[in-house]
Amino acid sequence: MLRVTVKKEDLIETWELEGKLSGDWVKELERCWKEYAPQPGISIQVHLKAVSYIDAAGKQLLAEMHGHGVEIKGCGCMTRAVVEEIVRDTAER
Repeated sequence: MLRVTVKKEDLIETWELEGKLSGDWVKELERCWKEYAPQPGISIQVHLKAVSYIDAAGKQLLAEMHGHGVEIKGCGCMTRAVVEEIVRDTAER
């Protein structure tokens, strides 16, 4: 299961993820993100608030989102390590 809670404050929209980012949940998050049309000037942050597992497809989606300007934040050792790897890989390109 994956829960996404969206919070809007000023010019930042925060998507808080809880659960597992794997399998069909990756596809669902991707669908939501690709169908989403933010207002001009609004930035998106994805907080991996209580994500317990991220599979390869989930990591790939987060990297794609980051490459399109979405800020990814990790909470906890595992998610912070995934975020650091995504940011490092993007910077090397």
